[in-house]
Amino acid sequence: MKQKPFTTAQKRTLLKNHAEVSETGDGSNQKPVVKFFCPWGAATWLITDFDGEDTMFGLCDLGHGSPELGYVSMAELASLKGPWGLTIERDLHFKGDKPMSEYADKARAEGRIVA
Repeated sequence: MKQKPFTTAQKRTLLKNHAEVSETGDGSNQKPVVKFFCPWGAATWLITDFDGEDTMFGLCDLGHGSPELGYVSMAELASLKGPWGLTIERDLHFKGDKPMSEYADKARAEGRIVA
């Protein structure tokens, strides 16, 4: 990633969400805060929380028709390199407007993240 992975406000929300999930064990009603995408392929990640070190949680779609909720490493995303030096990008215009459970249900029905 050439840009910062999150804004200060996004990071604050991601950390707050992580603390809430750690307490309750349920993040299905949280709205995704950040969307990452692969400009040279079909991979997309909608992220709801971040542990403050490397691990993020969200809806992960690698472009193979089976999006799933899971964990992703920030370092791993940052290490991905595409043609012409492309890297994973943050969607600067994304605003999560519904709970993650709705995004996940729709993604499973469509076979891809529909944001």
